Amino acid sequence: MKGGVTEVMPRLADAEADVQSLVEANMEALLDVRFLATEYSTGPVHGGRIDSLGIDENGAPVIVEYKRGTDAGVIHQGLYYLSWLMDHRSEYQHLVRDRLGVAAAAQVLWRAPRLICVAGDFTRYDVHAVREHRRSIDLVRYRFFGTEYFGLETVASVTGRAAASRTARRRASAVPSARRRDGAMTDMAAAVDEILLGLGDGITRVPRQTYCAYQRLRNFACVCPPQKSKLLVYLKADPKGVDLVPGFTRDVTRLGHHGTGDLEVQLRTERDLERAQDLFRLSYAAA
Repeated sequence: MKGGVTEVMPRLADAEADVQSLVEANMEALLDVRFLATEYSTGPVHGGRIDSLGIDENGAPVIVEYKRGTDAGVIHQGLYYLSWLMDHRSEYQHLVRDRLGVAAAAQVLWRAPRLICVAGDFTRYDVHAVREHRRSIDLVRYRFFGTEYFGLETVASVTGRAAASRTARRRASAVPSARRRDGAMTDMAAAVDEILLGLGDGITRVPRQTYCAYQRLRNFACVCPPQKSKLLVYLKADPKGVDLVPGFTRDVTRLGHHGTGDLEVQLRTERDLERAQDLFRLSYAAA
């Protein structure tokens, strides 16, 4: 120990199962994905076992595959299982119903299934490969630090839809089209959409009926449909670390609301949007 600092060397797991068991036991905290099943059999014909099955905070089906080190096969294996899942939707929904209830099963978001690959590392060829697929894929690097700490780092996060151009992004509303309204708040929603999508690479916009989520591995912002005089945005930033301003920011930790995140931001004017951008960046970093 030098100067009160101890160096903790990163290391790979002794076995792939060590990573899988740790992630499955803490899946919601690590990935914002609710755990459903482990080593899920795809039946005698398909002849496979999905490492982990889950459902994310927006209701999207999630497959998580693990590798101890660097293995390009994890992506192809995961895509193989993802294709199986899309052909066996009723089986998955029965699993969700049995684990989480009828309401959760009825809200499964089939247009946005996800594959999360957790491995010791990935090559530049892996990153290129996921960008060529029309699926939502997250490449996540893990490391153990000593015997007490575990970390995840997003290497690449690719949405299943074709990337929107800057012009298209400027025109896009951050809410489902059925809920769009004319006027200032619709313009505000479009401005928020462009800002959130511009915070980094690989950000996915996930429209739901009552909100639109923005995620890179996990949600960092949820935008509700515009109201007559304000636009509500919910962020993953910790409300306890923010100087709350009445009429602008609010801690909704124990209050019911659409979307995810405990910090509510109320946008009414361009000034509000300007001062909210630091909170958007804070939430993106936190998530």
